[in-house]
Amino acid sequence: MTRNVNQIDLPQSDISFYPGFLRSEDATALMDILKRTIAWQQDHIMVFGKTYPQPRLTALYGNNQKSYSYSNITMYPHPFTKELEEVKSRIETLIPPTVFSSCLLNLYRDGKDSNGWHADDEDSLGKDPVIASVSLGEERYFHFKNKQDSSLKYKMLLNHGSLLIMKGSTQHHWLHQIPKTSRKIGERINLTFRVIK
Repeated sequence: MTRNVNQIDLPQSDISFYPGFLRSEDATALMDILKRTIAWQQDHIMVFGKTYPQPRLTALYGNNQKSYSYSNITMYPHPFTKELEEVKSRIETLIPPTVFSSCLLNLYRDGKDSNGWHADDEDSLGKDPVIASVSLGEERYFHFKNKQDSSLKYKMLLNHGSLLIMKGSTQHHWLHQIPKTSRKIGERINLTFRVIK
């Protein structure tokens, strides 16, 4: 698998999509292991002065002891597992010379779990961050919206075993989200590899 790649044609971006990054059976086995072995947590976020449980479970893994802060949450990494190391190395062969230091994992338990509009543009990620996102489990729609012109939008379906890579100036010009859905759907895990400076 892996080799088929689609370039997403959005202005001021560099976005690649590998729908068959992992074989379906390998993606299923990986998801099963991650559900059982990852130290999932549910943090609280502040929205308009009120505190709510974050609408998904998360975990941070890495190899450089660097914490990661976003939305008034600071996470501290667990050491990479063997499975995360293997996926990391496989992605790095596609986009040298990038070497990821960290992986933020998200577990969406059903359609009520979501991730609101944001850009991965924290100072700790550097000037033009490379974000590589592997999707496992239930398909979910991934939305892009231009920061300067909100009428510029794009929607794509992230399938089981796929890989989405965002790099270059993408985070400077585009927001992204995983919206809620009223459909009855199962669990989704995504692994977002990044370099935390």
